[in-house]
Amino acid sequence: MAKESPSSSSSMPSVLRAYAAPIFIFVLAMFFQLFLLPRSFPTSHYDGTISLSLLYCPTHYVYCLTGISSDLSFFSVCGFLVLGVKTYGSEDDVREAYEAIASKWNSDSGDARPADFIKIQYAYELLTNPVWKRDYDLYGIDESLHIIEELEKQYSVEDFAKIKTPLLEAVSYEPEHEGFMAITSQDFASKFQDSKPWLIQLYSSGSNSSAQFSMAWRRIVDLLDGVANHAMVELGDVRLVTYLAEKKTTGQVLFRNGTLSLYSVCQEPRQENEMRERSRSKTNHIRNFHGCTLICKAAGRIVSKSYRFFHVMVPKFLAKVPPNKVRVILFSQTGERATPSVRQAAKDYWNFASLTYVLWREEDASFWWNALEVESAPAMVIMKDPGLKPVVYHGSGNRTWFLDILEQNKQLQLPQLSSTTSMELGCDARGYSRAGFETATWYCAVLVGRQSTELNKMRETMCRVQDALSNHDESDEASKDPSAASAHKNKRLTLAWLDGEVQSKYCFFYVQSETSYDTCGTRKSPIDVPRILIIRYHRNATESANVEKKSSNWPKTVWESEADDVDPAAQLVVSYDGPAETPEIIKWLSKMVEDGDSKNLPFYRAKTPELVPESAEPMRSGVPKSVKATQALLRLWNRIKDYLEDPRMGPTLLLGALLSAGSVWWTRSRATQQPVQTTQQSSTNQSDNNIDDCLQTEEEEKKKERKREQRRRNAKGEEAPASITDNEPKDAVQILSSGSDSD
Repeated sequence: MAKESPSSSSSMPSVLRAYAAPIFIFVLAMFFQLFLLPRSFPTSHYDGTISLSLLYCPTHYVYCLTGISSDLSFFSVCGFLVLGVKTYGSEDDVREAYEAIASKWNSDSGDARPADFIKIQYAYELLTNPVWKRDYDLYGIDESLHIIEELEKQYSVEDFAKIKTPLLEAVSYEPEHEGFMAITSQDFASKFQDSKPWLIQLYSSGSNSSAQFSMAWRRIVDLLDGVANHAMVELGDVRLVTYLAEKKTTGQVLFRNGTLSLYSVCQEPRQENEMRERSRSKTNHIRNFHGCTLICKAAGRIVSKSYRFFHVMVPKFLAKVPPNKVRVILFSQTGERATPSVRQAAKDYWNFASLTYVLWREEDASFWWNALEVESAPAMVIMKDPGLKPVVYHGSGNRTWFLDILEQNKQLQLPQLSSTTSMELGCDARGYSRAGFETATWYCAVLVGRQSTELNKMRETMCRVQDALSNHDESDEASKDPSAASAHKNKRLTLAWLDGEVQSKYCFFYVQSETSYDTCGTRKSPIDVPRILIIRYHRNATESANVEKKSSNWPKTVWESEADDVDPAAQLVVSYDGPAETPEIIKWLSKMVEDGDSKNLPFYRAKTPELVPESAEPMRSGVPKSVKATQALLRLWNRIKDYLEDPRMGPTLLLGALLSAGSVWWTRSRATQQPVQTTQQSSTNQSDNNIDDCLQTEEEEKKKERKREQRRRNAKGEEAPASITDNEPKDAVQILSSGSDSD
């Protein structure tokens, strides 16, 4: 016995270690079932019971509903908000129960407390209002529950007769009266006729929160103007509400923010499936909607993520915007993020303009006034060509005002000749003039050069030339050189600039000189020489027909086919070699236009190199990683809370504890039986091996004995010869005689 004690004492810790996991899961199941789960199910205003629970009080067991109890002290001791009415009872049952309790309520008896009266009065008012009762029965919504705690603190030491009734204020909210659109399950499918997403608010006609949220909803509707559609759904439409609302793990409808819940519904093209996303019911969070929530992942983070200050404006924005795009700066005093309409506009005009926000501060006012002539915020500044004065708009307008300004200023004053603008500008031999298809002769004056200070100065000069041609007064006799101005007015003359480094092939095609490398291609020297070219385009239907007819009389070879693959319009190019002064350039342009219109110039056609597409600035679309991480953590936390409120978790954990304990017991029992089985198996294997060895030895002895016996029998029959030559074959013949010489 003395030897067994240490063994038993040492086995107990090992048993506890082995069963640690089942014990932990069992304790967790009991803690969940006895502490966490009851808190997740508030007491009922009908009978005071907690759903899915069997509660014990010192003198009573309560399960479901037993009717009206005359022992009012029982209900107050257990702390229940009860009327003693069956769950989902009618309004008449509630009134009857309330009258029965009120008739037995004696304020002079000293048994009644203000807290009891507040709870019962609150339950009575809640369950006799048809809309409140419907929301409470169907969805468990009780948005005024905080009033009970507030009134208990207010009337904790006073007589309940001094409590002012009614405790709740009835509200009637109709969104149609305020111009909002309400939809039902009958017309829900017919509303999704376009590709715009929908933002839907679930509301209750008797909810005070819904009525107070109407002003914020109005602001949200204004922010989503032109970006997303909006609608409202009343909680009485159970079918549609169940479809839109979030679900618990048990499948029950869940409203995390009460009746103020917003849902976005997007209809993806080619896939007629709706996507739903819950959002907080705050106006500021509407600005942060990404992906399907607002524009189905179309706009994303197009404008700058954060507000910029003057000391980072140049390196972070102005220096990084491509030279072919307009810079748009929006000043704000509040620091709020870009509205959805601004984000959508930034996406639509991405190829033309880059937008950023600047936070207005009074200490920076002098800087902004000297740099951009901005007096105050809100303001909008548009910066175009280098050297031009920025265009400033003060004040905040609506979406239409903002889009009109962007449309008017989306192009640079001196447009860039690129693959996307060549046809629009009329600077393409495969296209037509801006004046129309009937125009046979038109011109394009192009400033060619690499990005440099010299090119920016020449762009300023060309902008002044364009302004002078646009503002030319034909009635002024003192005005000179009307030819270029007239052609510009009639849209036969277009001014543009070309990046000679990006469009190197196109540039070398027109600038054919010994110094063309100073203008076109990659910079190989510190010299940059911008050039002004005028290209004359001419279409002649007769000449084109003759050339085609002549070429069609004989079969074409490979080289002839390539030679005939030319542009339909003839081109002649002249380079300007004069001073960089506005009057001289205008004079030269006018002379070129006059000569091109009056002289019979040769009809020469060639194949113009294709314009290389400009490397577009990457669009930062989609949801930022930080926002994705935050949303993922929020979804995970919400999922954990949902599981903590799931009544199935307790039994599931208990079942897991039992299965774990059974697995541990089975493993330990197998481990105990393993040594005995191993010993028996080893002894059995040893005996089997001995028997096999004996049998093998006997078999070998028998084989040896048979071999010895065979040799003895062979030895008795005939003796072996001494040599193989001693035996004479049977058919042997002696050839030589005995008396031969060999003897």
